[in-house]
Amino acid sequence: MNKILRYFIQGVIITVPVSITAFVVYKLIELFGSLFNIFGTIVSPIVDPFIVIGAACTAIFLMGVLGSSIILRPMFIMFDNLMEHTPLIKTVYSSIKDLLSAFVGSKKRFNKPVLVTINKENNIQQLGFVTQENLSELNISTEKVAVYMPLSYSFSGNLIIVPLDHITYVDASSSEVMKFIVSGGVTDIED
Repeated sequence: MNKILRYFIQGVIITVPVSITAFVVYKLIELFGSLFNIFGTIVSPIVDPFIVIGAACTAIFLMGVLGSSIILRPMFIMFDNLMEHTPLIKTVYSSIKDLLSAFVGSKKRFNKPVLVTINKENNIQQLGFVTQENLSELNISTEKVAVYMPLSYSFSGNLIIVPLDHITYVDASSSEVMKFIVSGGVTDIED
């Protein structure tokens, strides 16, 4: 019974982020499709979906441009501050924002691949990424760092606190290391 529950929970962890992303993209495309219908812009049943998808991608791109502009940036900062200080919403909003910026934003966190010695006696090691080198705000020794250990074939992982003498920095591209971990070690590492 424990195995069934564990598989179910793992399925939820994998399915929920993918489902939410698919739902948001679907709703965005549906919104643009309804806007095109309101204005009577119909080319053909085959071409219309591509126009709508192109319009949705363009809107996402324009949001990125507007968010970076000097004129609208203060407005986005004000909205961000509002979201960060709203109870309950701030937990979800800040977690998603931090996760996205860790992968693709200006505050990339998965850029320091390391090899962590899990068991010194048997020399068992695992690949991960240093995400925080200073844990003093949590009253954790300066001799320790936070390491995120992604799981293979999954969108999840574990955060572990590791003594500095248990890690070795890996001289490889962080994207190649992430690909290697997520593929379960079967992908080829490019030079």
